[in-house]
Amino acid sequence: MLNGKNILLAITGSIAAYKSAFIIRELIKRGANVKVVMTEASCEFITPLTLSTLSKNPVLKDFVKDSASGVWNNHVDLGMWADLMLIAPATANTLAKLVTGHADTFLLATYLSARCPVFVAPAMDLDMFKHSSTQDNLTALAARKVSIIEPEFGELASGLHGEGRLAEPENIAQYLHDYFLDLATLKGKKIIISAGPTYEKIDPVRFIGNHSSGKMGFALAKIAAQRGADVVLVSGPVALETPTGVQRKDVTSAAEMLAQVDQEYSSADVVIMAAAVADYTVLSPATQKIKKKGANLDLKLKKTTDILHYLGLNKQKQILVGFALETENEIGNAEKKLKDKNLDAIVLNSLNSKGAGFGTDTNQVSIIQKDNKITSFELKHKNDVANDVLDVVENLL
Repeated sequence: MLNGKNILLAITGSIAAYKSAFIIRELIKRGANVKVVMTEASCEFITPLTLSTLSKNPVLKDFVKDSASGVWNNHVDLGMWADLMLIAPATANTLAKLVTGHADTFLLATYLSARCPVFVAPAMDLDMFKHSSTQDNLTALAARKVSIIEPEFGELASGLHGEGRLAEPENIAQYLHDYFLDLATLKGKKIIISAGPTYEKIDPVRFIGNHSSGKMGFALAKIAAQRGADVVLVSGPVALETPTGVQRKDVTSAAEMLAQVDQEYSSADVVIMAAAVADYTVLSPATQKIKKKGANLDLKLKKTTDILHYLGLNKQKQILVGFALETENEIGNAEKKLKDKNLDAIVLNSLNSKGAGFGTDTNQVSIIQKDNKITSFELKHKNDVANDVLDVVENLL
């Protein structure tokens, strides 16, 4: 379950910091991608060079990378990169600062920027761990949905025996594995997701297309795979990396997208059509580049096959979800599309919403279901929107 996951390991100033090398090894053995952030104090116990060598990524601990050139380390991007943030070892001092929202280190600022689940593995002496201040801080973090990996019983640096010892690296890795396993709520389900634009050929050089970046469809594929689904991603021409665990099929035209989706349709449990498919294609594309001849170029277009309508007509057991990008009468147009194309749900987004639409990392949507139930969401990162859409899909299933 850790294969392909992006895990951000944050290391604080505990003697147990030396175990972070073994944590990295365990995570990488299980297929995870690991990046490391450190506090200055943690460098007293293990070197950044050791951890960068093991993780195969530079270790970050400062806001400023090069003051002379003004290059800085972007804690926001790092927080968005991670599928999970693990703070191990977490000292009593760090726990207190996590609760109060301090951002006086690169590690703490990254924590405040993280959109992903956060796990904390405390490590300290017995009396420090049992102190009411520490316990209150752990309770506060748990109330904010930070997961606590409880320390283990054993010999402590002070010479005492008791609770406070950092959980063993293999136990931490297993804890994270089990967390993702619990999220595999779509295990055994086959989901087809379309993404991106289609390009309709005019001649060997030119095409009719649109501004779709494919980011929403790829976010859906990523989150569906993380939930354990067998994902087939049918993508138009985009410059995006295939999410881990996803089977990708590249197409160019609307006709090619229909053919690929139809090929997989009978065995699918869910189809989510997030692609911006062209409504028209060129009637007779030129075989050679069209040369400039006059003031105008007239193209004859014909309608493409409406993929959503086709899938709705031929639906058997599948859950079918469409997308609607509207600029006017948004709810009315989306509800009509939901009914006319026999969809189970439709995701409505608007070009009138700032931060939504083509090419952005965020989106603002409303999800309309067959019973006319409308759920509207605030502006979110597309990964979070994907979670909202897939929550609806799971309820429909």
